[in-house]
Amino acid sequence: MTTASSPFAGLALDRPQVMGIVNVTPDSFSDGGKYLAVEAAIAHGRRLAAEGATIIDVGGESTRPGAAPVSPEHEIDRTVPVIRALAGEGIRVSIDTRHAAVMQAAVESGAAIINDISALEGDPESLSVAARSRACVVLMHMQGQPSDMQAAPVYQDAPREVRDYLAARVEACLAAGIAREKICVDPGIGFGKTLDHNLQLLAALSDLQGLGVPVLLGVSRKSFIGGLSRQEPPEQRLGGSLAAALVGLESGVKILRVHDVAETVQAVAVWHAIKSVPSKRF
Repeated sequence: MTTASSPFAGLALDRPQVMGIVNVTPDSFSDGGKYLAVEAAIAHGRRLAAEGATIIDVGGESTRPGAAPVSPEHEIDRTVPVIRALAGEGIRVSIDTRHAAVMQAAVESGAAIINDISALEGDPESLSVAARSRACVVLMHMQGQPSDMQAAPVYQDAPREVRDYLAARVEACLAAGIAREKICVDPGIGFGKTLDHNLQLLAALSDLQGLGVPVLLGVSRKSFIGGLSRQEPPEQRLGGSLAAALVGLESGVKILRVHDVAETVQAVAVWHAIKSVPSKRF
């Protein structure tokens, strides 16, 4: 079993870590096009690291609901220069991809983590590439594909089904030779889930602790926040993002994947300080 202090990608998890998002895409749901230029993406990654992100997650394919797929060649062209620059400056980088060729190119360019929305199932070569690379991996649950995942997601018991799927993917990684300390899981909030499914998963996040690996949570600016509030656009969902993130921390989440790094780092610092104080009765 992985304990709170066991490292992941060189990070001690005795306190929560923040992963900053750099989308090198024209069509991501929240910031599509803002960092498509290589220099803009590199500058954004540097800024997020300066704000306190201990991982910078670089992605070259939008996986928002309804998104069209991107060829691995385009992904590599978009992401590798950014990864090479940031990793060359000592910044810990993850590659957000579901394509084995992109994983390989990213790791060769300095990426320390492979963050795959298909849990290393989307490409038949992914599992073997990840195992050979010796990189850490994040395995996410998704029902369907980005192009159709929100059409009609159905579960009998969403928390149980997501947990069972992730447990099976952890076992597949172990069988392929990926060490347990290199594995992290993500329940995939918003990926093939209705608003109710998302709420059920957030309420049952602690169930994932039994998998014996760290849990990553990505709720930043997602549509369920607007659905619970006043249908605010993505850039106006910071409050809801922080609220959901703190629920995750209470349930044992170790890594938060976010757009708003400075604000999340501040919230985590306050939460961690309060939780570190021995409780007393008055």
